[in-house]
Amino acid sequence: MSPNGSDLPRSQGAGGTPTSRRPMRRKLPQVLTAGLILATATGCSYNWEDFPRLGMPTPVTEEAPRILSLWQGSWAAALVTGVLVWGLILWSVVFHRRTRTKVEVPPQTRYNMPIEALYTVTPLIIVSVLFYFTARDESELLKLSSKPAHTVNVVGYQWSWGFNYVENVPGVQGDAKTDKNLAAIPDKFLNDFPENAGGVYDAGIPGDRNPQTGNPGPTLWLPLGEKVRFVLTSRDVIHSFWVVPFLMKQDVIPGHTNSFEVTPTREGTFLGKCAELCGVDHSRMLFNVKVVSPERYQQHLKELAEKGQTGYIPSGIEQTDPARNAEKNQL
Repeated sequence: MSPNGSDLPRSQGAGGTPTSRRPMRRKLPQVLTAGLILATATGCSYNWEDFPRLGMPTPVTEEAPRILSLWQGSWAAALVTGVLVWGLILWSVVFHRRTRTKVEVPPQTRYNMPIEALYTVTPLIIVSVLFYFTARDESELLKLSSKPAHTVNVVGYQWSWGFNYVENVPGVQGDAKTDKNLAAIPDKFLNDFPENAGGVYDAGIPGDRNPQTGNPGPTLWLPLGEKVRFVLTSRDVIHSFWVVPFLMKQDVIPGHTNSFEVTPTREGTFLGKCAELCGVDHSRMLFNVKVVSPERYQQHLKELAEKGQTGYIPSGIEQTDPARNAEKNQL
């Protein structure tokens, strides 16, 4: 054997030619460069003005900017924390690497109270700040007005959505407060319904399509610039009512009624979906939200009445005892 090992057999590549790791090392910068170009090129289709929203859609209600602000603040805090943590990791990797210090085992530090206090107190401060802003914004978003301009009972069922428009529609007789189809709704919501509201409804099926956009699902109509209260009920399992550009979703729970209010600020047709895995056809529980002028909204209610869709569809399962007791405590 030669001293330098030149007579040792080399690994053979295809065709019996010797292989070497050097070509792979030479190609590594090229591969990284191509990956960087690909990653940056995929973002060329996005408008830089959309970047501050961090992937969130453009808000279309008065309440949505508060949600967007909370989202941006959370991401900013996560980014600062990530930069700090990764910075400390890279600093220790670079300045305490073995080849630099020539030390087999570096000095071990134990029971350093300032450091232990730092990594114990800092996370508590971060979580407390996030909790404060989340609780503050949540209380504002779920605050209900005494008399909303409009009320819509959103009914979730496998596998679509129904919308009870609790309104005084000309020529429609009835009273939402005593209607048996709405008996599952707690009194705290029934008491805010308009007097002698006969109302109209729209019951969807998965095969429905919006006539203007062709998007699947039924269409919920809302008036521009007027406050709307959603009263959410379910007939079967837990669903989740999510209008994407509202930046907010809320569970639709059988035996328990949820509610929130929005004021639309932009006309258009927007996508909605169920955000809770509710069964085999969960992906088909889609709907549309069409925001129009108040005049066009009232005309739509009249059109539903002319089609014979007067009164209300069953809203859901009767309120459970724990939920009913909780509602009494909140009154």
